[in-house]
Amino acid sequence: MSGGERMTADAGARRFGVRDVARLAGVSTQTVSRVINDHPHIRPETRQRVVEAMAELDYRVNNAARALGTRTTRTLGVIASDATLYGPAVGIAALETAAQEAGRWIATAYADAADAASVIGAARRLLAQGVDGLVVLAPHVRTFEALAASKPGVRLVALHADDAASAQRDGAALAVHHLVELGHRRIARIAGPADWREAAERDAGVRDALDAAALSAELRWEGDWSAASAAALAPAVAQTLAGGVTAVVVANDQMALGLISGLRALGVDVPGQVSVTGFDDNPDAAFYRPALTTVRLDLVGEARRAVSAVLGQTPPPSSAPPELVVRASTAPPRG
Repeated sequence: MSGGERMTADAGARRFGVRDVARLAGVSTQTVSRVINDHPHIRPETRQRVVEAMAELDYRVNNAARALGTRTTRTLGVIASDATLYGPAVGIAALETAAQEAGRWIATAYADAADAASVIGAARRLLAQGVDGLVVLAPHVRTFEALAASKPGVRLVALHADDAASAQRDGAALAVHHLVELGHRRIARIAGPADWREAAERDAGVRDALDAAALSAELRWEGDWSAASAAALAPAVAQTLAGGVTAVVVANDQMALGLISGLRALGVDVPGQVSVTGFDDNPDAAFYRPALTTVRLDLVGEARRAVSAVLGQTPPPSSAPPELVVRASTAPPRG
């Protein structure tokens, strides 16, 4: 950090103020105030220094007092569900990072994504805190529509929307293309819950890629994102191997882990008898046995675009394209 002497905020130390932030960032107190109030004529590098100084000093804007004068709390509401799953959990972290980069904070409320009343209730709790916009993580199609119809009075954005939805489809297609290039011609799939936007987009990507390769898309099961749901499907998948199935595209890594475990319990070798792909590239995917071939998305890039959209700003460049991470769970079919 350029500017004044280094300072840290230790437990029990005094609370730092605007002057401390200004000294650490090497700017005037007026500049700090302008950054806090989102003044448009601040150079990006200056804004970044001030935001970094605020973070280092744990400087907290008095949002209640600030809202009286500016009618904004600089806080974004995030409606999330199923945070025990990798996708939603990393989505919250990515939104936190993107919000901080924009000089904002997030407040999170949890809801049952399948229950419109629960989601609308979560939105109302956040709106009562004066949030400046709402971002919905991994929404169900119907509940998102119900939330929009409730007219929350602030901008409402889904994390996986527009370009992000295209990335979901394109990423799923990458898994199919990889299997086809390996020589697989009979490919089944395990989709996520049908009314989740992410699951629908990934399933559409698999189906379209199979259609484009002139391969059957009829062999399909549906899980609930959990490893247990896919492990329970392992006997049904194993029965299709006699009919020529040599690969399974799975809608997330956790279900892929469950499927591999279930198949192993039945004596089915992965990838010797059937190849398996996942989606998300969670941190444990490389440590599965076998290590999982999967699809990686630019979640931080998606979060930046969602934050820009909910703030009504020009979105940053498109997120990085999805990436196929090839590991040991896929191989050419035997014979």
